[in-house]
Amino acid sequence: MGCDGGTIPKRHELVKGPKKVEKVDKNAELAAKWKYCALSQEKLRRPIVACELGKLYNKDAIIEYLLDKSAERPNTDAVTHIRGTKDIKELNLTDNPEWQGERRSAKGDRYEDIHCGMFICPVVGLEMNGKHRFCYLQTCGCVFSDRALKEVKTEICHKCGDPFQNTDIVVLNGTKEEVEKLREKMEERRRAKAKTKKSKKSKAAESASTPSEAKDDTEVDEVRNGSLENGDESSQSDKAGSSGASRLSSSFNGGVPNLATSKRSIQEMEEKSEAFKSIFTTHSSAKRTKDQTSNWVTHTPYHF
Repeated sequence: MGCDGGTIPKRHELVKGPKKVEKVDKNAELAAKWKYCALSQEKLRRPIVACELGKLYNKDAIIEYLLDKSAERPNTDAVTHIRGTKDIKELNLTDNPEWQGERRSAKGDRYEDIHCGMFICPVVGLEMNGKHRFCYLQTCGCVFSDRALKEVKTEICHKCGDPFQNTDIVVLNGTKEEVEKLREKMEERRRAKAKTKKSKKSKAAESASTPSEAKDDTEVDEVRNGSLENGDESSQSDKAGSSGASRLSSSFNGGVPNLATSKRSIQEMEEKSEAFKSIFTTHSSAKRTKDQTSNWVTHTPYHF
């Protein structure tokens, strides 16, 4: 049955053995990491950014993801640790002069180097194609090969001159162990930032509360001191008033009349001169008859 025409089946066609383990093509894996975006799976094009774990992305793809996280994308698990634009760094890359990109003609008449990288190390000249370790600095975003950082040891960037530390170096597309170490550093850095924010908020709250309390205390003290001072002043004024009254009473001796107590008219005072009495309106010279006054005058004129 099934062997018509004299065909003889072989053993592997009739008996199903164990499946062969699928192996990943290393060239394809390197190309996917170093030439394609880890989120959109599109070809890398400037501007290119990197996260704190060392993965490469197109900047526009990251911005679209941050604006709308609910949209369906092919590889959203690779960007769950990115919360905002502060978690990524735009890379300062050096172009490879031998890279032609889409301009080259693939006619098959010449050798095509699939390992040719788009960017190189500005110090050593190694191509960034996955065969060599590359790192970037979180301070300025410049990219160098690991060999350049080891051979030329310095605390200043080779390209832009900005200072950096060893903790600012992040490996691009590292191994699983390196990615785990970078994740631990990222979590520690975020915890430290959260602690500093909390401490700043608590200090701001304390500084905002202490001046108000101090003002309240000073106001209470001022009120208390003011009441005491007012009490002292009132007592002093009472004493001064009593002493002044006694002085006035003692000053008028010898039967001299007191003007404050007596309500005598100035015109009845015999000790005053006639010129002094004529100043006042109660003098006879200031009085006028009805014929001398006019009807339209609404006030009593005091001129003569």
